[in-house]
Amino acid sequence: MTSVMDTDAADAGGAPVLLSVNVGMPKDVSWNGRTVHTGVWKQAVTGPQMVRRLNIDGDGQGDTAGHGGEQRAVFVYQIDSYRHWERHFGRDDFTYGQFGENLTVDGLPDAEVCIGDRYRIGEAEFEVTQPRVTCYRVGLRVGEPELPALLVGHHRPGFYMRVLTEGHIEAGDRIVKTRTGPHALTVADTDALLYLPGRDPAKLRTATRIPALSPGWQESFRDLVAAENAGTSDGNGPVRPAWTGFRPLRVTRVVREAASVSSIYLSSADGQALPAARAGQYLTLRIPGAAGPAPVRSYSLSSPPGADSYRISVKHEPHGTVSGYLTSSVRPGAVLDVAAPRGDFVLDRGTGPLLLISAGIGVTPVLAMLHELAAERSDREVWWIHGDHGPREQAMADEASDLLASLARAHRQLYWSRATAAERDRGHAAPGRLTEAELAALGVPVDADAYVCGPVSFMTDVRQALTAIGVEPARIRTELFGALPPINPGVTDPTTRAPHQPSGPVGTGPLVTFAAAASPPGSPRAQAACSTSPTPATCPAAGAAGPGCATPVSHPCSPATSPTRRIRWNHRPTARS
Repeated sequence: MTSVMDTDAADAGGAPVLLSVNVGMPKDVSWNGRTVHTGVWKQAVTGPQMVRRLNIDGDGQGDTAGHGGEQRAVFVYQIDSYRHWERHFGRDDFTYGQFGENLTVDGLPDAEVCIGDRYRIGEAEFEVTQPRVTCYRVGLRVGEPELPALLVGHHRPGFYMRVLTEGHIEAGDRIVKTRTGPHALTVADTDALLYLPGRDPAKLRTATRIPALSPGWQESFRDLVAAENAGTSDGNGPVRPAWTGFRPLRVTRVVREAASVSSIYLSSADGQALPAARAGQYLTLRIPGAAGPAPVRSYSLSSPPGADSYRISVKHEPHGTVSGYLTSSVRPGAVLDVAAPRGDFVLDRGTGPLLLISAGIGVTPVLAMLHELAAERSDREVWWIHGDHGPREQAMADEASDLLASLARAHRQLYWSRATAAERDRGHAAPGRLTEAELAALGVPVDADAYVCGPVSFMTDVRQALTAIGVEPARIRTELFGALPPINPGVTDPTTRAPHQPSGPVGTGPLVTFAAAASPPGSPRAQAACSTSPTPATCPAAGAAGPGCATPVSHPCSPATSPTRRIRWNHRPTARS
């Protein structure tokens, strides 16, 4: 085999160039007495290769919950980092694909490439979405078990890209930058912001406003903002949460809003007035009575800002323990532990047009925004575009319509994907789903500030459609809804190949200690490092850590900078389920 140390500079002019395209299908690998089903073994291929929205032809992932998908369609690693690791480990046997990357490139260093940068390679165009979430598999592949931690400590994680335009690429293609991402947050800085100590609160808030950043990373940074009591900004500097930790709130009403959606009204258990919340913020609830540690979930407020009580509207998810309890079992008089309103998915002060776009239960923060606009008698041009299966599934439709009717310059458009023609006629709804063509036909203002809330795939499609019709990406804000992916170390049952997770309910997995010393393959530290999305604090405030919440993960990059920390790694708490 030829070492990458033998590779000559690919482009005399210094322009970035694609050195190798690497693919590999998942296979079973024996590890620590178990079987790992993994696609980290990538091999260089020659000739033109077709890049598609979710993959390169001939490539695959063993743990599809943790790798691949639209946000992580293509992984990039640099030849300069190869050389760095060969020097660090004293080796000369690395070959293309050794770090599990699809594209080995000359150029594009992590310290210069920014989230949201776009590049054209051959016929395809890509957008940078996130750093690599370091996984024990790369240490297994390279044969250096401490590598996952070192990737962070040496600021050389590599990065993922989504595919904007499908097409053929080939080794030797030049890499042309077509757009610079907003806010200039580099891949290395983004990675350090999540995993290393000494975070800058201003940079945390900036990270949540980068549209191209993967939703899981956005949510993780929002959690860190909340954990550091940064709150939201009202234009006069940071606003701290109204209270720290959890306090008891009493359920006063439960109202069925749709076939699978119920609203729960919460008031102070001691009779005191509740602090006002901003439209678009969420509450974090700790649910008592479950076997084992009390589960923690977050739900957007759907109530008007300044109301006497808080209202959350919850969709009963299949197999959802907490959503099932809140929509089917909770009764007035029940007491729940609740953290103060948090979140920065709130309306910016301004006079320009607004696009409020929602799908399913994603209507909840948008409804609160409509309440805020109606209370202010806003004369802004407001568009509410909502998608749902049909009228029986659409929650609080009449309430939203009444609010829109009170606004001077309001527009409404519904999209029902499973309704009959008669139902659509009665509801003045369009068939199917919201698309780029539909947005263009509606004539929505391209200078609008857009707020998009719904499932991840919906938000991704809408964000791309809005960008395609001319809305600036920096004007598009999203709020992640639905369950976040679980942490999955990728160990499989050799007979079924089904992902194997530690037994026990959420938050009851083994405590994992992160230490500076190197760990062997399959150590708890290495297993914990392999997450489907970053795993910072999901607890609502410093000091409020309760069962089921995860401590922010710091990789053990060096004894001087990484204190020992412990997390429960068997499941990631869900964000909005």
